[in-house]
Amino acid sequence: MANNEIMTINMGPQHPSTHGVLRMVIELDGETILKIDPDIGYLHRGVEKLSEHRTYHQTLPLTDRLDYLAPMSNNLGYMLAVEKLLGIEVPERAQTIRIIMTELTRLQSHLVWLACHALDIGAMTVFIYAFRERETIMETYELISGARMTSNFFRAGGLSQDVPAEFEKKVRDFITEMPGFIDTYEGLLTGNPIWRKRTIGNGVISAEDATDIGITGPALRGSGVDFDLRRDIPYAGYENYQFQIPTGKNCDTFDRYQVRLIEMRESCKIVTQALDRLQPGPVLADEPQVCYPPKESVYNSIEGLIHHFKIASEGYPVPEGEVYMGVEAPKGELGYYLVSDGSSKPYRMRVRPPSFVNLQAIEKMAKGSMLADLVAIIGTLDIVLGEIDR
Repeated sequence: MANNEIMTINMGPQHPSTHGVLRMVIELDGETILKIDPDIGYLHRGVEKLSEHRTYHQTLPLTDRLDYLAPMSNNLGYMLAVEKLLGIEVPERAQTIRIIMTELTRLQSHLVWLACHALDIGAMTVFIYAFRERETIMETYELISGARMTSNFFRAGGLSQDVPAEFEKKVRDFITEMPGFIDTYEGLLTGNPIWRKRTIGNGVISAEDATDIGITGPALRGSGVDFDLRRDIPYAGYENYQFQIPTGKNCDTFDRYQVRLIEMRESCKIVTQALDRLQPGPVLADEPQVCYPPKESVYNSIEGLIHHFKIASEGYPVPEGEVYMGVEAPKGELGYYLVSDGSSKPYRMRVRPPSFVNLQAIEKMAKGSMLADLVAIIGTLDIVLGEIDR
């Protein structure tokens, strides 16, 4: 091929390195990327429109299916928006358990990112190790909710039920071991010359460009921008915890890798603090018109049964108004905009998914790079098409 001949190729949507059904139309000059046009929509399910025909409670399972690698982060953002409309205060024990589960969710999401990112670049051992640790978190999901991924454990006003007695010991044992596992990942990758050649100087995006595009999460912090919703606009009690916000200096794929590894360590610290704060108490607000009655009291009376099934089938009325609630999901700012017309169903729900916004940076990051570098750039963004297409 002549040096000045431009070639257009398709990458995906059936491609293991696009992390889902993503198609990219790429213009190449030899092996050099001139332009990338991401083509999305292959996984569209209409979650936002579906919510208008379901009660607030029936909409909750839809949020699990957005970023299916971080279901409890999605649940938390949605429930906080609903609680903001309702004006409900969540009991302290429920708040603490929410923190534990969302930080475990951050860990398991980063573990999948690390496993797949490393595998894309050629490191198979890290994939096996990371999924080993993720399995323990999946077992914890199953312990408290009966489901390994789509847990539906949070409720308006708290939790669906209290955690079992063995929960605290299981989580504490795991979170004590986890920093050692992270040391193993770093030992395999950080100093590895192949890993460094594939990541250092690759996918560079400046702090100014990242901010202009609207990137959030580890991808933004990797460009040196010190912003995290958990600290800067705290929610769910995060103001009571001590943790560091890591940032990068060189704005490249290697920096984003290091930021996520440090975030995993900080999540371990947050979970440890939350376990130390965990005290007996209610896990559901005293709001009988909104909250499901505890399981142990549902069958004690005919009135309890009627109330339970009425909420399940008809939902609960939510005061008129509109709210926006953003949370620091593993991939960045996950926001829910809810409009209520006073009925038991959302008049409008709009999701601000981090993967969708972050994907817009791919051309800025990849332009001028080699085609082989694109696999590492896609991996460093840590996208999930479930929340991109919605």
